[in-house]
Amino acid sequence: MAEDASNPEGRITSERRGRTLLIGIDRPHKLNGFTPKMLGELGQAYTTLEDDDEVWCGLLHAHGPHTTAGLDLPKVAPLMAEGVDLYGPDSVHPMDLHGRRRTKPMLAAVKGITYTIGIELMLACDVVVAADDCRFSQLEVKRNIMAAGGATIRMVERAGWGNAMHVLLTGCEFDAETALRYGFVQEVVPAGTELDRAIEIAEEICAQGPLAVRATIENARTFVEQGFDAAVAAFGPTNRGLLKTEDAKEGVQSFVEKRPARFTGR
Repeated sequence: MAEDASNPEGRITSERRGRTLLIGIDRPHKLNGFTPKMLGELGQAYTTLEDDDEVWCGLLHAHGPHTTAGLDLPKVAPLMAEGVDLYGPDSVHPMDLHGRRRTKPMLAAVKGITYTIGIELMLACDVVVAADDCRFSQLEVKRNIMAAGGATIRMVERAGWGNAMHVLLTGCEFDAETALRYGFVQEVVPAGTELDRAIEIAEEICAQGPLAVRATIENARTFVEQGFDAAVAAFGPTNRGLLKTEDAKEGVQSFVEKRPARFTGR
């Protein structure tokens, strides 16, 4: 495809949709290949999600027919070799691996070509909706690079050693049904409906108590990273704190009055 003279380095878009922040990958003329500029803007968008009290959920999606063909290696590889923090040292890490980590729920809607960083970004999300035309490949080994955005960890966790190694060591392409079977995505829907379905799920999440949603993510993460005992030990202190909030009082009152709760995040 021809280079887009008005936007050659691509961009990351942000759009508020109610309580949800839609974060869009926008460089379709290059199959949404990530440039250093886009990676920096992605870190900024995730930081906005984390810091804006009016936003309770994030949703990663893509402009054009494909999620992403991966990193624009000629532009990104030299910086990777130097150890440059491509997302920004003070930004929330989109892969949720280190540095500032997000505490709010994150969803992804993926479609078409979804390679390398596209897979790792969706694996770092909490819920993923995939179009039935998705083509996935974790193909870093074909470039003599190791996947370093979480795939070597999260694929093993979800798909088991053999399935993960098959995908990681061959760089093979696999489809949406395989991704569903491996636990990489949670729903497969007809192409063209994936964003609408992901927005529906985001709205369902935003209708719940936002403090309890964040506490749930934190406790599940504690189990994964610190183990059973640490997660169980947090049950009591976490719920005692939640029960002292205004939202807890509203939750009880809505139960008594048999109506939907009106949470404020306080």
